[in-house]
Amino acid sequence: MKFETRAIHVAMDIHNPSASVVPPISPSTIFEIDAEGRKEGDLHYTRLGNPNRLQFEAVIASLEGGVAAAAFASGIAAATAVLQCLEPGDHVLLPEDVYAGNRKMAKGLMGRWNLDAEFVDMTDLERVADRIRVDGGRSGRTKLIWMETPSNPLMQITDVRAVCELSKAHGIRTIVDNTWPTPVNQRPLELGADLVLHSTSKYFGGHSDLLGGAIVVREQDEFFERLTMVQQMGGAVPSPYDCWMLSRSTRSLAVRMRAHNEHAMAVAQFLEGHKRVSEVFYPGLVSHPGYEIAKSQMDGFGGMISFLIDGGQKEGIEIVGRSQLIMRATSLGGVESTWEHRRSSEDEGSVSPDNLIRLSVGLEHPDDLIEDLTLALG
Repeated sequence: MKFETRAIHVAMDIHNPSASVVPPISPSTIFEIDAEGRKEGDLHYTRLGNPNRLQFEAVIASLEGGVAAAAFASGIAAATAVLQCLEPGDHVLLPEDVYAGNRKMAKGLMGRWNLDAEFVDMTDLERVADRIRVDGGRSGRTKLIWMETPSNPLMQITDVRAVCELSKAHGIRTIVDNTWPTPVNQRPLELGADLVLHSTSKYFGGHSDLLGGAIVVREQDEFFERLTMVQQMGGAVPSPYDCWMLSRSTRSLAVRMRAHNEHAMAVAQFLEGHKRVSEVFYPGLVSHPGYEIAKSQMDGFGGMISFLIDGGQKEGIEIVGRSQLIMRATSLGGVESTWEHRRSSEDEGSVSPDNLIRLSVGLEHPDDLIEDLTLALG
């Protein structure tokens, strides 16, 4: 089946004994055990599994081309679970321009785990190779390389194929945060990655009304067993209602993402020609330094744009404050357009310039968005 068909049909019959075309929400926390005793695969407690979570895990695994998935209560919970599968002292390489929440989690929360998190320019393959630890000469071997492409918020493009080839040569696991592109635009497992991360609160949810995360895997190996143990024993699982909402929204993901792609390209081209804008970061623009790599590994360029304005933090905040249609909010991926002065939302270690604005282009007509931008930019 094609992507759009799988998004709608692949999980409809999983744990759905009813005649309902749309699987019902199953809010029960407990499930009756068979009179003959519990069998493998039986549901018995919702933290360990429930029909709606199994349905969403099946559909997101299918869309990413993976064999299995584990759903979590948030994107940061999913990211934390991956690092908790490592051993204290293990070395992890992450992008310099990584989502601020993951930076804080890796250095703060997981620092107490004695995880050795190092940040590197992931667009420079030689620098990545130089930072890999393959022997005992330095404490802690490299066990994981973390990619985020396009990156948040500078929209840097990592060559996923090249980094995965380098990683496999040293027996290192790879993960790609695919929240921004979604599998409509980019499928990292096809490019060689081992794991794919999503904050499903964003484009999978698509309506700014739920919280969730997920990890999709290439193989159901020992690492995935550890991951599901962290999921079930750690308890950071999504509710049945949120899983039902995610499955519902996923059925329109392909159509929504194509509109996000189209609208963002129109807005990026407008911004590139505006006198108040000094630089636009959007991988669909030929002017983007990562354009050729993005074109080779993406089917569309997504709905996220970052740009630098002529001015500093004060001017950036003022511009964002003048919008009448685009909403001032820190999240992304909804049907409504949102933007923010990004540096104001990030913590210590931020690489966001003071004059950077991050824009999530929604499903409003591009002409209306451009009119609002024209007003806000002055």
